Amino acid sequence: MPYKKSVPANRSKAYSEAGVNIDAGNELVGRIKNMVSQTRVQGVLSEIGGFGGLFKPDVEGMESPVLVASTDGVGTKLKLAFEYNAHDTIGIDLVAMSVNDIIVQGARPLFFLDYFSTGKLDVEVASRVISGIVEGCRQAGCALLGGETAEMPDMYAPGEYDLAGFCVGLADNPQIVDGSSIRVGDAVIGLASTGLHSNGYTLARKILSQSGLGPDDLLPGAEGTVRSLFLEPTAIYVECIRNLMRDLAIKGMAHITGGGFYDNIPRCLPAQVGVTITFGAWDIPPLFTWLKEQGQLTWPEMLQIFNCGVGYVLIVDKESADEVMHRLSAMQQPAWLIGSVERLDKDKERVNVVFPEEYIPSRP
Repeated sequence: MPYKKSVPANRSKAYSEAGVNIDAGNELVGRIKNMVSQTRVQGVLSEIGGFGGLFKPDVEGMESPVLVASTDGVGTKLKLAFEYNAHDTIGIDLVAMSVNDIIVQGARPLFFLDYFSTGKLDVEVASRVISGIVEGCRQAGCALLGGETAEMPDMYAPGEYDLAGFCVGLADNPQIVDGSSIRVGDAVIGLASTGLHSNGYTLARKILSQSGLGPDDLLPGAEGTVRSLFLEPTAIYVECIRNLMRDLAIKGMAHITGGGFYDNIPRCLPAQVGVTITFGAWDIPPLFTWLKEQGQLTWPEMLQIFNCGVGYVLIVDKESADEVMHRLSAMQQPAWLIGSVERLDKDKERVNVVFPEEYIPSRP
């Protein structure tokens, strides 16, 4: 709805008595208009507040334009945001989970929509959340085209809210990255994560709760507090991937989210191949080692649940691997050659992780 400073009491009384503050919703729209304008990109034809967002994509030079869409949330990472009263970066997580999914297929993010629902709208908290969404869109180079704020009394505990995000991107059909060109001998490159990203938090929170550590305690063996490490926002890989794709051929990509290595990497592989990963070929952040030890987990269990320091995977021709690594280094994106594509033997897992002796799985 168009922004108004207030609604006359004789029209809003009944809804207010039911627990919905119309004025708060209008105030929020007024607050975020300037923030949202920072994400405006070429193609946006509308202002926030309309019934629908208008976007005219530039398809010049494309042979066969294809829209690519994704939707996601941030899971129970929200629980820590509530507990720690830390709402400024959770919106970055929301954007990252969708935009990272569509660039896997080589799409350029065009616009993003968000859904924010809560029991009682706190304009300050909602503004902080949306400021993170704006920052995420800025990092991804897409527009925050619109969204929905829902106030639903009795649906949520006091101070809690839920988030969902929706992203639409554009790709040229002949250039869609679908993994069909992957062959035996291709190189597997892992890009560093910034931490847990937005997956595995139900288990991570259980382990954290059992440890007795508070938000401002230093995490043993790590450089940072519990608050900073567990709420570090998800990395957005759009800029570096689009930079690579301008000049280099990428055969396959995987966003390492729920299901870890074992479930996500196979999503970009042809039926006849698998990958062999050398565990420890990358820097494993201390946070994951702490979770493993504190939770009495094995490394295979960790790789099934968490990204363990690799948030995104590229599969490229072996001969171009050095150039890809050089380009990533120039963009200050930490990355490692972590494995190779192998012929898939019968009854063999699609992802075969080889553990050097120092990492041989065992339960404490």
